[in-house]
Amino acid sequence: MAERAYIMPIALRLWHWTNALLMILLIISGASLHFTDPVIPLIRFDIARTIHNVSGIGVSVLYIFFAVWNSATGSWRQYIPELKGLKANLDRQNYYVFVGQLKGDAPHVVPTPEQKFNAMQQLTYIGVMYIAMPVVIVTGLAFFYPELAPAQLFGFDGLLPIAVLHYVAGFGLTMFLLGHLYMGTTGTTVAGGFRMMITGWHDEHDEKPENEQP
Repeated sequence: MAERAYIMPIALRLWHWTNALLMILLIISGASLHFTDPVIPLIRFDIARTIHNVSGIGVSVLYIFFAVWNSATGSWRQYIPELKGLKANLDRQNYYVFVGQLKGDAPHVVPTPEQKFNAMQQLTYIGVMYIAMPVVIVTGLAFFYPELAPAQLFGFDGLLPIAVLHYVAGFGLTMFLLGHLYMGTTGTTVAGGFRMMITGWHDEHDEKPENEQP
């Protein structure tokens, strides 16, 4: 019998897809603001600025929801990897992503309501949700209120290092989004991860993780 587990509650799924849409808008509008020829803009500057600002505010509000939700429910523990055997778990996950799944191997970790993420995901999400996202939000707010930025920072105009940090963190989040799309295909089936984020249910389809196989 195929085993099913309800992994993603509807509030988390709505947060996920709304956040994903806003991040895509931020990436497109940010690229148009900073890296497109002004003669032939990807999006007209004033429109891109409005989209970027509104989307940035939306992401900030969603991040507050994320922080409150994780704190209230204790879900923050899902992001803390088990230190014992961490390297071995990372090695196994890397092998599965780059080799095992291409050979048709079963994943060695299957998500459960108690533990949704493997070790690679845990470390990645810590970096994304607890480092990169706060950096992007705080540096973005500095552009809303430039009068609060220091006049000088590291020997430069106060906003210049903040802008560089904003771009670097934003680029990192862009790479995460692209990698996230790929990682969504590395579950039990190619579409399984995406289906789970739509329905909330994870289906094993008779496959067991490697550490439960005889």
